[in-house]
Amino acid sequence: MANVIARLDDVTLSYGDRVVLKKCSLDVVEGAITCIIGMSGAGKSTILRLLDGLRKPDVGHVYVRGHDICHMRESELIEMRTKIGFAFQFAALFDSMTVGDNISLPLREHTSLSEDEIREIVVHTLDSVGLAHTYDNMPSELSGGMLKRAGFARAVVTNPDLVLYDEPTTGLDPIVTHLLTDTIKRLRQQLSATAVVISHDLQSIYMMADYVAMLFEGAVIEYGTVEEVQRSMNPIVQQFLQGSEVGPIPL
Repeated sequence: MANVIARLDDVTLSYGDRVVLKKCSLDVVEGAITCIIGMSGAGKSTILRLLDGLRKPDVGHVYVRGHDICHMRESELIEMRTKIGFAFQFAALFDSMTVGDNISLPLREHTSLSEDEIREIVVHTLDSVGLAHTYDNMPSELSGGMLKRAGFARAVVTNPDLVLYDEPTTGLDPIVTHLLTDTIKRLRQQLSATAVVISHDLQSIYMMADYVAMLFEGAVIEYGTVEEVQRSMNPIVQQFLQGSEVGPIPL
């Protein structure tokens, strides 16, 4: 059986009166790219926040490297997060800082490296996402696709075991979407890391995913390889994949 680096075990989580996840379970296979799909508002991004310890479930458990992070002290969570990279949907770079300084932040915060050593790592990381020339640029000088890749660079600069990508291709044209998809695949290989990707872009998912999990009404209703999910007999899964108005999904 494949090694599991992270796991949601029967997780229920609510925002006020709204139940977002209900008895949701998911295994994240080590070394693989797992893509999570589902309708808008289904709770996909919440799963990333649970895996990073930014949210805690009301019921159930979240395990990372076999440790139940729901009961970790804040200091333990901070230590755990040094091995988890998070690429936010809108990159979340600080506008007042250069790209290089933005990427340097995790290294300055969590290591005792010298400034020369940090600069060398950051330049190498930016080069790995095709942005070596942007070190001294401000975020406002980058295109949307470049901002996303700068966000990727900050997520992986600490050489994490697990990288979480929240809607990495949303709002981008097909050419940039293809570029970002290739970048995620290449970073996984370079880092020998695991990736969890939230996306609505099925073509991108088909290109990069080792495993796909479909979330519906707060639970994973289908899980498997791309081919297995495409062959699913579940009418909800098929309606979603085909983008059809006809089917059991309420519109």
